[in-house]
Amino acid sequence: MTAMWKADWVNPRSTALLVIDVQQGFVNRHSRSILPGIVRLVEGWRAAGAPVVLTRFHNEPGSPYETITGWTKLRTPEEQALVADLAPYVDDAAAVIDKAQASVFTPEGAQLIRDAGWSDLVLCGIDTDACVYDSAMAAYQGGYRPWIVTDVCASTGGPEYHEAALLLAARNIGNDQLITSEAILTRIGGPQGACA
Repeated sequence: MTAMWKADWVNPRSTALLVIDVQQGFVNRHSRSILPGIVRLVEGWRAAGAPVVLTRFHNEPGSPYETITGWTKLRTPEEQALVADLAPYVDDAAAVIDKAQASVFTPEGAQLIRDAGWSDLVLCGIDTDACVYDSAMAAYQGGYRPWIVTDVCASTGGPEYHEAALLLAARNIGNDQLITSEAILTRIGGPQGACA
């Protein structure tokens, strides 16, 4: 399902890496395995001089997650904290966006992306079928080009939800927008990369 890297677009002036909700409360047996890959991607991205944005989801009391679906996790500071592996990158991030919705396109997030002039948004994180997918769709509908890094996304619900989200993303934003971290790291680190 994952397309080969086709575009020469990794440009630090127009492309940002969005690390979506890699928080303690979202790490479980289904999502834990992607953490080393996310760190590797963040390190490669930063070495290329391109911006990294981290997001944190907060499930507010009275939210639709609580009132409609009965989901009350991601309420405590411990659950909301970014994983320790990302702590070294917080101070160097272009931004850390706190959000009470799935999509990164909160008023603050949308303003940041617009003001920075980014045209391409590379997404990784948790959950593929919720916050990553919703952010990719919002980017697409807002006129930005989203890229989902398939091997550094996961669903806390299990691989079937991750795969279902990738299937929908291939249909709704295009199969060519599904890429691997190896393809990105090769592109931004290699002699042909726009950031190299």
